[in-house]
Amino acid sequence: MFIVLLTFANNKHLAKEFMQGHKNWIKKGFDDDAFLMVGSLKPATETEKSGGAIMAHNTSLQALQQRVNQDPFVVENVVSAKIIEIAPNQAHERLSFLLD
Repeated sequence: MFIVLLTFANNKHLAKEFMQGHKNWIKKGFDDDAFLMVGSLKPATETEKSGGAIMAHNTSLQALQQRVNQDPFVVENVVSAKIIEIAPNQAHERLSFLLD
């Protein structure tokens, strides 16, 4: 399982220009069964760097890195990405599929 942190970078001002491509990239992640959840980092203020987070599974670190590198926001330096790998040891029964 992975957490991908997307924090705004130097070209944050270009977010609107590349938003549709970013949304299409997210949709493909869900369609490919690689993404479990996508959301915004809080709080979102003008003075703090913020961005988004993705929970990913059913993929390898290498494949996820390749996927992240195709995000238009990453390509255009709207966000920088950090991938955190988690090896689940315990989970609520609703999330037991993460233990496989």
